[in-house]
Amino acid sequence: MSAAPVIAAVDGSEDSLRAMEWAADAARRRAAPLRVVHVRQYAAWGQTDVLVAGPPEEEGDPVLDEVRARLADHAPETVEYIALEGAPGAVLPELGVDAQLMVLGSRGRGGFASLLLGSNSLAAARDAECPVVVVPPPDREVHGEGPAEPGPRVVVGVNVDSPDEATLSFAFTEAALRGARVQAIAAYPWPLQTWSAPGQLVPPMPDEEAIANETRALAEGFLAPHRERHPSVRADSEALPGDAAGNLVAASRDAELVVVGRHRRRLLAPARMMGSVTQAVLLHAAAPVAVLPPTPGEE
Repeated sequence: MSAAPVIAAVDGSEDSLRAMEWAADAARRRAAPLRVVHVRQYAAWGQTDVLVAGPPEEEGDPVLDEVRARLADHAPETVEYIALEGAPGAVLPELGVDAQLMVLGSRGRGGFASLLLGSNSLAAARDAECPVVVVPPPDREVHGEGPAEPGPRVVVGVNVDSPDEATLSFAFTEAALRGARVQAIAAYPWPLQTWSAPGQLVPPMPDEEAIANETRALAEGFLAPHRERHPSVRADSEALPGDAAGNLVAASRDAELVVVGRHRRRLLAPARMMGSVTQAVLLHAAAPVAVLPPTPGEE
């Protein structure tokens, strides 16, 4: 389908090996090459008197040897193994320039065991030019009701005030590859906060059903062109009260994937940022989370 590779970032941790299996499956579905990358962080970066010679030899890397062994009987048709040296949080985002997808575990070997999201995964999701999938640990629990209907689902968040076409397109494409339906969630704030100055009349509270219907209608309009491009994919829209992050996390239970946009750059904050909803979903979702960069014209 595409010559652009699916990158799996590994460091030998169980989280990264689970992510590698997810990436191998994604590469097979896309008929794409799999590129397994191990970035080794070493002390020479902090020593001014040590000359960095470049990438290490591939042979003798125990992490890549373990990956080869795990993929021995079910590897995609084309697999490339690469060992690099440097700061993973800086190197990994750069590798996304020529990739169609990058996949990481939620945590690696470093950091504190209590962290829910590792710094390298956060850096890749925030800075990479390609979509980044972060695979959570298998024992992550979420609260709330489970899906009303069984079957494979790809969950996507729809911001009706500022829809992200790249996010919706990725969700529909992924659902088509997996034979899944799209569950599009559009959240609206409820209950509304009303404020009035002393002596002023309190405005009447709007009807929640009307707000829900308007939110659903807007979401349906944004889904329409993607339904036309993917007629085999069923897409259901839901307008739900409350915060977007909480609704997406609740919907992540037993989902194949949750798809969210990263963040648009702001005029007064030109650096790349991770939106609060995206961060919360990465921290708490029970399913793998795909973070989509903004389309080039929006950054």
